[in-house]
Amino acid sequence: MTENPAPLPDDVPYDAILFASFGGPEQQEDVVPFLRNVTRGRGIPDERLEVVGEHYRKLGGRSPINDQNRDLIARFERALAAAGIDLPVYWGNRNWAPFTSDVVGRISADGHRRVLAVATSAYSSYSSCRQYREDYAKALVANDLVGQMEIQKIRAYFDHPGFLEPVRDGVRAAITQMRDAGHDASRTRVLFSTHSIPHVMSSASGPAEKDAQDPSAGDVGGWYVAQHLAACRWVMEQLRETDGASAGADLAIAVPDWELVYQSRSGAPHVPWLEPDINDRLQEIREHDEADAVIVVPIGFVTDHVEVVWDLDTEAAETAEELGLAFTRVATSGTDERFVEGLVDLVREHIEPGHSPRAVTDFGVVEDTCGALCCLNGSAHARPVPMEGTPLDTVEQIALAMQADEQMRALIAEEQAAHAEQSRAGSEVPA
Repeated sequence: MTENPAPLPDDVPYDAILFASFGGPEQQEDVVPFLRNVTRGRGIPDERLEVVGEHYRKLGGRSPINDQNRDLIARFERALAAAGIDLPVYWGNRNWAPFTSDVVGRISADGHRRVLAVATSAYSSYSSCRQYREDYAKALVANDLVGQMEIQKIRAYFDHPGFLEPVRDGVRAAITQMRDAGHDASRTRVLFSTHSIPHVMSSASGPAEKDAQDPSAGDVGGWYVAQHLAACRWVMEQLRETDGASAGADLAIAVPDWELVYQSRSGAPHVPWLEPDINDRLQEIREHDEADAVIVVPIGFVTDHVEVVWDLDTEAAETAEELGLAFTRVATSGTDERFVEGLVDLVREHIEPGHSPRAVTDFGVVEDTCGALCCLNGSAHARPVPMEGTPLDTVEQIALAMQADEQMRALIAEEQAAHAEQSRAGSEVPA
């Protein structure tokens, strides 16, 4: 980790908050255009997008994420006001209106210069962290604001108590529910679930020189897997320690075994993604007679959006029912008051000098900007842009690199056009 040189003077305070999310369709007509945005550049035909969009179609074409974000933002604004923090909150999405680029333009028009970005993703990886910073960089470039506006993304908050305490309490309630229904803890399995990502993206998660390793994460772990495992461990250790201390040894022993599983894979079949898939794991649990009941915990998600209500509440629940496994799903932190207050606390880390970051897992606090080459997407086309000195992957530096790439693409296009013109004219074309 090295110091982040800010493009604006140090005495310029944060004057706005950008609440950033993935986005989702609002009606049936939005489904395919939304999925075109999600898959832009991958050449997926509309016929295939229609198949992928079936989940949204069955939910009326409306993703739950938008209304959940509106509710969360309203609660966040009230909590900020109650804490005496007078910062306006703007909402911008990656893949659907309100789009981040449009919102950044509006933020600038309203006179704001230093913006704190809060994303609805708690972990470190390309799609859950770095890509948001690239979104902000694209918005700065599109609005010609490089050097005029600074956007700073808050750190990965997977280890903040405001995020994890609601999960812990939800797991405790689910264990009690299963016990009251007659399911012994030794025959119950807790499945913590998160979004699967490609092996290469997982391995690249975290900075180039990783200083946090988790042997249980495996060779393709990286920070993405290690952070999830740290969060899961904290939840289950809290149940053993607090319940054991307050209610006696019987309840402490009654905490079930747990594991991390994955869901919502969307890549080509030949590309390795993180496994096991939750539905495959449910099949194995029944085939090997490992349990009679499962508690599913969407620890990788902030709110109950479509990957939760469809992939877990519908598909995984149906799989469990077919297999004769009792099934319950724990709620996400969502609009729990502690999570909302946790977001306010993360803002305080930036606006109140000396405010110490709160982190409860054994992973360690992740810096706001992790350093050079952090969380590359794993693509063979991903490359660092040569810069003077040691580059940092700040939003502003990503934006500058994008401008340089635009200039290079324009130069290549000119050379290609000249090459084609010479070819048409029959001129000798240099190799």
